Amino acid sequence: MGYRTVDELENFDMKDAHISNMEISSGHLFITLDNVTIKSSNSCNRDIRDMRTNDLVFKLQDAQIEYMIKEGYKVYNADGVLQNEVDDEQITAENYTAAMKEFIECYVYEITKEQDGYLIDIDGEESTYKIKVRASHDVEEWEKFLSKDTM
Repeated sequence: MGYRTVDELENFDMKDAHISNMEISSGHLFITLDNVTIKSSNSCNRDIRDMRTNDLVFKLQDAQIEYMIKEGYKVYNADGVLQNEVDDEQITAENYTAAMKEFIECYVYEITKEQDGYLIDIDGEESTYKIKVRASHDVEEWEKFLSKDTM
């Protein structure tokens, strides 16, 4: 990889990034993302403006998934009357790998670093998901910078 940062999540904007791969391997969570914004404040960005990249590998080191949830929803009719309600569904640990395969071709809503880990929000094809991961560090690796004007 051409560029690498450690613990610089705040210098990236991953909203609407396309997930091209997601897997747990050797105790790390790897997410390969396209259309990631690299903020001008990023230590590797030598430009004075925000840039973007494709094929960014976002790695959470020593990752332990605390939970993975398929978020519930409510359905209302045109008059605002509740028609149906679906509760959140906890995805079990033995189904994490299968769920991650379903996230491929989906989009990131947000990845945030919290005091006790990382929260990953994913917009799936028909549902949204929340993943809470404890990890020692976040690492971002990518090959080149692209202009945001040529999307």
